[in-house]
Amino acid sequence: MNIVDSSGWLEFFSGGANANKFEEPLSDVENLLVPSITIYEVFKVILREKNENSALKGIAAMKQGQVIDLSAEIAMSGAVISLYNKIPMADSIIWATAKKFDATVWTQDSDFKNMPKVKYFRK
Repeated sequence: MNIVDSSGWLEFFSGGANANKFEEPLSDVENLLVPSITIYEVFKVILREKNENSALKGIAAMKQGQVIDLSAEIAMSGAVISLYNKIPMADSIIWATAKKFDATVWTQDSDFKNMPKVKYFRK
């Protein structure tokens, strides 16, 4: 199972320098988990930088994977992760989701850099 964090989705959608590094997990939709917090973050950024129609198209692509809603269990696990690893709320929720489903996180966010089961690509 794979999770592409918000930075990976945004890099892919924008065609950035690391976009091709996220093609593998994004093309394997049967094994792609999409934490609902990534939908929030990606929608917000695309809406701010482009428009609502572009943001909706991005979310439609994300919803091809299995969307994982924020449960009480994931929220509490994320809080513990955030507290002890000193990482932001969204990142801790993404990491908690990955732990619950034994998924690999694909990212270019340095908050994940030294964590296990992470494929980190420097920006």
